Amino acid sequence: MNAFDGMSREELRKALEAFAKNWLAHDGCWFLAAEERLGLEDAIDLDARSWARFAVAEARRIMGTFGVPEGGGLESLERALGFRMYSLVNEQHTEWSEDRSRLRFIMDACRVQQTRRRKGLADFPCKSVGIVEFSTFARTVDPRIRTTCLECPPDAKDGRYCWWEFTLGE
Repeated sequence: MNAFDGMSREELRKALEAFAKNWLAHDGCWFLAAEERLGLEDAIDLDARSWARFAVAEARRIMGTFGVPEGGGLESLERALGFRMYSLVNEQHTEWSEDRSRLRFIMDACRVQQTRRRKGLADFPCKSVGIVEFSTFARTVDPRIRTTCLECPPDAKDGRYCWWEFTLGE
């Protein structure tokens, strides 16, 4: 028997949230260690390379575990985004254009940026890494999906976090 056998739904939800926070903390600790050793620019480059690999693995695992169909367009992407680890630690939502040709993903509250702001630090300039992460994740769900960054630090406005738009290409 392991520690999770017999847990209630609420206890399992708490465990998932703790795992997500630990995952994010590990990502941050790894990044800080890389930055200390190599400097910000090289750490961001390594971070982008890491996310290019992880986004594929995460998307495939989500699709396999939750039956999200590959090549299922923006509907599959919306579903897969809801199963990412971020969804347990960050407030986020999606919005569809009226004609359902565009899907927007909006990070309403970002734990990383909120922590930095609370400590009096500037926002982490995550746009270059986010472009790799979100476009790779989306293309893994459906290779036709095109990703556009609408806002992301360092160029987010009015204290907002990241906004992404997804469309189907050929």
